[in-house]
Amino acid sequence: MRVRPTRWRAAIALASVVAASLIVTGCAPDEHVDIDVPAAVDTPFPETTAQQLQDAVTQAMTASGASGAIVGVWAPWSGTLVKGLGVESVGGKAVTADMEFRIAQVTRAMTCDVLYAVAAEGTVRINDPVTKWVAGVPDLGGVTLGELCDSTSGIGSYSAQLSSLFLSNPARVWNPRELASYGLGQPREGEPGTAYRDSDAGYVLLGTALERATGRSAAQLLEDYVFDPLDLTATQLPSGAPAAASESGPVLNGHHSLRDAAGVMNCTEPLDVTSMSASIGYTDSGVVSDITDLGRYAQALAAGAILPDGVDRFDEPIAVYAGAPAWYTTSGGAIQAGSLIGQYGSVPGYSTAAFSDPQSGLTVAVVLNNSGGGAALAEYLAWELAAIASKAPATAGATAPEAGLPWTAQQYHDLIASSAICTAPPA
Repeated sequence: MRVRPTRWRAAIALASVVAASLIVTGCAPDEHVDIDVPAAVDTPFPETTAQQLQDAVTQAMTASGASGAIVGVWAPWSGTLVKGLGVESVGGKAVTADMEFRIAQVTRAMTCDVLYAVAAEGTVRINDPVTKWVAGVPDLGGVTLGELCDSTSGIGSYSAQLSSLFLSNPARVWNPRELASYGLGQPREGEPGTAYRDSDAGYVLLGTALERATGRSAAQLLEDYVFDPLDLTATQLPSGAPAAASESGPVLNGHHSLRDAAGVMNCTEPLDVTSMSASIGYTDSGVVSDITDLGRYAQALAAGAILPDGVDRFDEPIAVYAGAPAWYTTSGGAIQAGSLIGQYGSVPGYSTAAFSDPQSGLTVAVVLNNSGGGAALAEYLAWELAAIASKAPATAGATAPEAGLPWTAQQYHDLIASSAICTAPPA
């Protein structure tokens, strides 16, 4: 069994590690899986590019009210930037690149990884009805496990309904079925399999179904099929409330700004929600990681490194929303944005995004430690960073990719400015 660093562990009840004899998509759980991406140059970005990247993160920090951020950008032909910016909280210690944080809805893609692997073993089928594995759920006879993964089930979400309870009682440990019930109580939209609907309840149900089908906990399944094969040593699915950063090692403090009675966002005194129960996210958004692991996972996701043979995550992608650009689609718990594949999201305390280009190897990962502005600010920042890095000059002996992205850095720089919930304090 691998020994993980003692970070964010003091109040976490981890499930036991599965016996080493278990088979994971054709390999033992501890076997290393290579990711087929171009070899990266071992050098920092040129100074101009590095400054542009840091300026973009700083602007997004101001816009979101975040006191700190962690960024990872890898352009194999040009350079790398892995850095913590700002402070954990006002007057707090400096953010460092090794701090851990909740990766939000990037967890969804990992949950689908488990589904594909377990289906390849024959334990479940992608088109199994949810009711085969989860008893007592109303009106789900026509919904399949694959539709939960694709978020095309038509089921609603629970997070908006429960957000005030999450914030007022952060230590409460939630049962996944209770969370899902709030999403199931929402009116269904459309026929299953026809259109994308953001559904955290759907991914929670998928995790519950996979537990029932395999007899293993979601934490074990993610460990065996995702974290271990990819050597993600700082990554886990906690089952309870993490300890405060001062008690458990390098954890990025998470905050959430709220509006006052007059509708003004409190950007100077956000709530500290670092120790909120990890159970609020479960297999939708509960995984904890660091920026290096997050970047590596984005590369693996884009390259299909742990997908079983014959599985194409994006063989039938659908629009993320009506009228979305043709380059913006979703399937298999992941987002395809131009040549980038990844995911983004927000949970109390953190807004996170991670994307990678499987051809060029360009990879970006970022976290902002204030979730008050929602998930879009992290998504916009990741795409601005990708656009900047895509134009980075090649080092001697390397060749920059010819293909570009269907947007410019300035477009998302401007979108971040127009989406800001906070403004810079007077100089």
